Amino acid sequence: MRRILDEDRPLTSRGLARSETLADVAAAVVGCRRCPRLVRYRETVSPRKSFRSESYWRRPVPGFGDPDASMVVIGLAPAAHGGNRTGRVFTGDASGRFLVGALYEAGYANQPVSEARDDGLVYTDCYVTAAVKCVPPQDRPTAREFENCGAWLDSELRLIVKAKAVVALGRAAFKAYLDYAARRGAVTRGMRFSHGRRYTLKGSPTLYASYHPSPRNTHTGKLTRRMLVSLLKRARREKGPR
Repeated sequence: MRRILDEDRPLTSRGLARSETLADVAAAVVGCRRCPRLVRYRETVSPRKSFRSESYWRRPVPGFGDPDASMVVIGLAPAAHGGNRTGRVFTGDASGRFLVGALYEAGYANQPVSEARDDGLVYTDCYVTAAVKCVPPQDRPTAREFENCGAWLDSELRLIVKAKAVVALGRAAFKAYLDYAARRGAVTRGMRFSHGRRYTLKGSPTLYASYHPSPRNTHTGKLTRRMLVSLLKRARREKGPR
């Protein structure tokens, strides 16, 4: 693990041994300090008034879910007062509540809430992660930060060997997954982001595009619960039996 986290060398997924598990990757992610800007920001986010009694996580946030999942959901990054506070991706914020509620309705989650790491949430046949593991200022990671975290995403996706479908939440997650597929030799030219689009990629799970469940999209009706649940069910139906 030391050679992955060594800031004097480029970060590459090849530093992870083939025998490692998702738990090993998660432990390495939590210890990552590769991006100085993200480290500074995640560690200095001012708590909201309603959370001042809580101790913020303030570290990178690894993926969470079923290691045997046939579907992977990819978001952009942890929220400042969501994952960066709770330590679990899509947990404790409005986007997480919307997503987990939809996953519950589609049959992937055991409960419709996502408030804390110890709230009992369990995903079945689903793994949820983010393209960037630390909260970025203004929700805008740099190209280098995407590149650095691409190694972690590569490792997660490589280890979820039964994955047949990926649901990318938002344009940035969509591009991050296309970059992953391109690194594996898939042709990704001409693939444009649009909610509900489906792309078959050689050597990689099928890609489904969805609007991100941010309040900006859900409060305006750009993304409704029905739209997201329908897409999740469609991905399950079209990927066929495990």
